[in-house]
Amino acid sequence: MNKALLCVPLLFTLAACATKSEMNLALQDIDELKTRLQTAEKNISTTRQEALDISEKASREALKNLDSLRKGTADMQANLDAMRIDVQVMAGKVDDMGLAAKKPYDDITLLKEDTAKSVKALDERLTRLEQGVTESNAKLAALAKSLEAPPSAEAFYKQAQDALKAGELARSREILTKLIEQFPGHKLCPNARYWIGESYYMEKNYEQAVLEFQRVVTEYPGKEKVPAAMLKQAMAFKELGDLKSSRFVLRELLEKHPHAEEAPLAKELLSKIK
Repeated sequence: MNKALLCVPLLFTLAACATKSEMNLALQDIDELKTRLQTAEKNISTTRQEALDISEKASREALKNLDSLRKGTADMQANLDAMRIDVQVMAGKVDDMGLAAKKPYDDITLLKEDTAKSVKALDERLTRLEQGVTESNAKLAALAKSLEAPPSAEAFYKQAQDALKAGELARSREILTKLIEQFPGHKLCPNARYWIGESYYMEKNYEQAVLEFQRVVTEYPGKEKVPAAMLKQAMAFKELGDLKSSRFVLRELLEKHPHAEEAPLAKELLSKIK
């Protein structure tokens, strides 16, 4: 009996050591995850700057093209005005010749016919030129409008969703990134960040998906997309074989968002990876 009593403290000591070992492993996993998050955020910052540089370069080129188009339109309009004056002068000369009647009637008649043909040809050319000016003005107005009124956040979001449905995942991420950069406080930003993570998940790039879903949680706390991001993050961890992290995220979801739509699915997933 005394020997049994002496073994009890030893058992408690072994249990405490085991618990401490598991805690150390968990802390080590968390540190590794933080390091991966910091590296990804640095890469994302570099990509954002490159995207801004490209956008500024495109805007400068568009403005340069706009100036060239305006100059060309102005030249066309000047030529058009000059031709109108020439037509009026020619018509006046014909009238003067008819009134003077210094030449035989037949010659004057032939001259009038030739002149009428020339005037008709000039009118047709003027018509074509007017059409060209009208089309140029329409293009100019459309280009000016596109430069003065950039797309809205809703337009960006719709374009990204269309690209996602078409399987153009990289293009969808590019549009969603522009949305977040140009409208940082918009209500669609949490959804945009979530779908960036979803696009990586669809490509089976689970590590990057984990990082993007984590950004939804940390950058948009309290938003309705947070539980969904946590659930998909847990699923990405599971695909990576990191069951410990997957269980941790699922428990956090159930603890902090017990009434979320994703809670039942989180419970079911948690029961399968115990």
